[in-house]
Amino acid sequence: MNAQLQNLSASLSGTVTLGGELTINRLGFGAMRITGEGIWGPPKDRAGALAVLRRAVELGVNFIDTADSYGPNISEELIAEALFPYPQDLVIATKGGWNRPGPNQWTHDASPEHLRSAIEGSLKRLRLDRIDVYQLHAPDPVTPFDDSVGTLAELRAQGKIRLVALSNVTREHVERAQKIVPIASVQNRYSFADREWDSVVDYCEQHGIAFIPWFPLAAGKAAHQTLSKIARAHQAQPFQVALAWLLQRSPIMLPIPGTSSAEHLEENLGAASLRLTADEFRQLSEVKR
Repeated sequence: MNAQLQNLSASLSGTVTLGGELTINRLGFGAMRITGEGIWGPPKDRAGALAVLRRAVELGVNFIDTADSYGPNISEELIAEALFPYPQDLVIATKGGWNRPGPNQWTHDASPEHLRSAIEGSLKRLRLDRIDVYQLHAPDPVTPFDDSVGTLAELRAQGKIRLVALSNVTREHVERAQKIVPIASVQNRYSFADREWDSVVDYCEQHGIAFIPWFPLAAGKAAHQTLSKIARAHQAQPFQVALAWLLQRSPIMLPIPGTSSAEHLEENLGAASLRLTADEFRQLSEVKR
């Protein structure tokens, strides 16, 4: 075990405030991988999945990201089984707007009717009266975007959602949504070598919106070579360096690395105390993509 794993705590990553209301540590936990293969059905090791969730909270993780489509339903059910009654500072973010017809299959449905039904299901499974952060999982090509967001605004007014958030969106989507309801966070695919949504990160930073990157590890030979070189200099793992880059990219960055392994969870949290030099940050930022 390297030196970074000796003193593990998500609090070492610093904090970010969601919607001006909920302050959380900047390394969260993504609960997609605690389900079965293909993000379908229950996990092979149920006890292990529950243990990972409990260990995350023990190590200072107070933001857990999930969705009704993970399983489907399984991820939310496991979170409640493992952690309810919840610690006072724990923020659970979930999502709606996707259906799951089968393993590794996802279909859009962000219609008002579906979202109203989805929120009721999530409330029941998570054993909550109100969802802290509820994210539109993705814009629906059939349902007008403003109708989807407007439905979440109505559910917020009814007290079923505390903060509204978005996922898999463009800057234009965020700007449109902000005219309907305050947006607390945006979750898009992003990493040091996948910078398609740089403009969204910048917009979020300018407007105090948290940015939650998914798939934070890059592919490609040049990316892996640069990661490995910097990781060796810090006696760290390459994925720890990739997470450290995200944390240094912007103060509103909220990575949510997910895993079904307690050992991997602890390694991920080692990134909270890893600080890249300015030159290392630049090298990663300039990786050809």
